[in-house]
Amino acid sequence: MSVGLSEPAKLIPVKGVKLAVGHAGIKKNSVKNDLVLFELCEQATVAAVFTTNKFCAAPVIIARRHLEKNNSVRYLLVNSGNANAGTGEQGLQSALSTCQAVASEANMAETSVLPFSTGVIGAQLPHKKINVVIPSLFQQLKEDNWLAAAKGIMTTDTMPKAVSRRLTLDGKVVTITGICKGSGMIKPDMATMLGYVATDAVISSQELSVCLKQAADASFNCITVDGDTSTNDACILIATGNSGVQVDQSNTEFMQTLFDVFQQLAQSIIRDGEGATKFVTIQVDQAASLTDARELAYTIAHSPLVKTALFASDANWGRILAAIGRAPISSLEIDRVDLFLGDVCLIQKGLPHPEYTEQKGQSVMQEQDITIRVNLNLGSASTTIWTTDLSYDYVKINAEYRS
Repeated sequence: MSVGLSEPAKLIPVKGVKLAVGHAGIKKNSVKNDLVLFELCEQATVAAVFTTNKFCAAPVIIARRHLEKNNSVRYLLVNSGNANAGTGEQGLQSALSTCQAVASEANMAETSVLPFSTGVIGAQLPHKKINVVIPSLFQQLKEDNWLAAAKGIMTTDTMPKAVSRRLTLDGKVVTITGICKGSGMIKPDMATMLGYVATDAVISSQELSVCLKQAADASFNCITVDGDTSTNDACILIATGNSGVQVDQSNTEFMQTLFDVFQQLAQSIIRDGEGATKFVTIQVDQAASLTDARELAYTIAHSPLVKTALFASDANWGRILAAIGRAPISSLEIDRVDLFLGDVCLIQKGLPHPEYTEQKGQSVMQEQDITIRVNLNLGSASTTIWTTDLSYDYVKINAEYRS
């Protein structure tokens, strides 16, 4: 079940990026595609951000190494159904083996290939199954395979997640298209997610890294389902240069569109969160610092009591208040705190609002999209994050994940 999310329509191809999908039989008892290959044009630039989990997966280690050694990335190989995490030296060799298979087919160095995996942790990657399929992937590379690729990287996702945008700069059309996967084990930095966004703008490697960090911080690093940071998270931004339009972080229109793509993708992960029945926006305003604002927002978002109240559509705002009070922040004056549920004021200057009624609160909690807003009235820092409720289905999905 997803919250206000529908399958994307046909996506706009990005000139300079071709994709192929295939089936290697990685997923247990599944005939769905589980391999995706990206081919990038020769002049493409690539930037990446990865998980902060110290137990990072083998493909993350290999991808980082290859990026350090080679500025010319030409292929991305993604498998779903197996995370290749917690697999030791054998896992590293398996990831390298798949890179070598792609490189051999393309007659390039293995460092021109970046591997990505998502799925069950602790199982060895069946690299031989993958390598057998790689030659056929090269025969299927097409620019309009984005939606098929979005489906091929899914695990517990209920539907593919993808966004396309176009804008006109200097009289020329610039395209941005992105796909991602993620549903559970979601928490920055990054989340159990893989994200791939491409544009045909001309962007230098250094500028691309800046653009990616800013976009990821405003999107994928503002979502949480369950507070668990994955071993495999990765987000890639590609600029092929085929539009001939040169941009950088100072181009406001381009950056706004890029942010829109990233935020739509990030929010789609929350709307398709495991077992989610509510899409919840938590906004903290007038905090003493950005750190305080984010800590407070995540304390509310990660509270099982708050999340289960949201699932029950129960206007038990005392749970939110308790989360605010225990947040590990440097500055909090309870007699300044205002708390809102939607447009309904629950708390004003630390005390229950005199006009609040249970009926007003209950009316907001019945909605699918809910906003919790906290005003600390202490400074100028603010933040917004997106999260889900905690349902019976979340427990069921994760209890049965390997069965």
